[in-house]
Amino acid sequence: MTTGRRTATGVALVGALALTLLNAPAAQAQDTGIKVSDIVINKGKPIVVGTSKPVEPSISFTITLPSGYSTSDPFRYDAYPFIYRGVLKHATSTGDNFIGPGGYTCYEQSDKVAECEGSLYIDPHPSQEHVDSNGDATTWKTAVALRLFRANGSLLAEEYETRSLTVRLKRAAKVTVNASPEPVVKGKKITVTGKLTRADWATKKYGGYGGRSVSLQFRETGTSSFVTVKKVTTSSTGALKTTVTASKDGTWRWAYGGNDTTGATTSGGDHVDVR
Repeated sequence: MTTGRRTATGVALVGALALTLLNAPAAQAQDTGIKVSDIVINKGKPIVVGTSKPVEPSISFTITLPSGYSTSDPFRYDAYPFIYRGVLKHATSTGDNFIGPGGYTCYEQSDKVAECEGSLYIDPHPSQEHVDSNGDATTWKTAVALRLFRANGSLLAEEYETRSLTVRLKRAAKVTVNASPEPVVKGKKITVTGKLTRADWATKKYGGYGGRSVSLQFRETGTSSFVTVKKVTTSSTGALKTTVTASKDGTWRWAYGGNDTTGATTSGGDHVDVR
């Protein structure tokens, strides 16, 4: 992003502050004239969220101001993208199914144009309720909040505009691996086990993910790349188990490619010495 003089740093739109801003008195009758363009969220990739740690996917966007407003006076305007589910009016008036920026910084490109960058803030903790149902693992819509203020700081105009951009939220997954025996005689069998789990946003725990195809991969000692040896389907509890013939020293791992609701994941590696 081209970096000019920094003009403003956006406030954190989380918790009680977000609801304060969302429920502020609005002058809906007048259009703001602000334009927000070039919105990019998480570099165009799906957003993967677990059960406990906040996630802050990147955002970038461009603000163009109307006549009578200047980027040199950042307290006279406010504009930012957010994602939402369901009905826009309900999301913006209640904060339900609404995810906004954790913060952003804007850089002046001219007296009318500023380029901004920052991040959304998604906290799976129950007190935040950003993702509190597994149904939240779906496609979210994008919109922008636009506000103009009078010189005395009172709100002059406010509006929300939808955008065609959509963002996919996914539940995080984990997979473990164990290969045994270690060491093993060449030509004997190696048993490789593991378990695939994924985040449950309702319980805030990880549960077994059954019926999924997972790749067993191997990297020979002295090489840099893993190759897929076979695919194995998880049991109803997410368990993985298969056998392979020991032929070379190397490292075994499981790799799951993800799907529309669940993120991809790869286990750590388990090295087996073949003698």
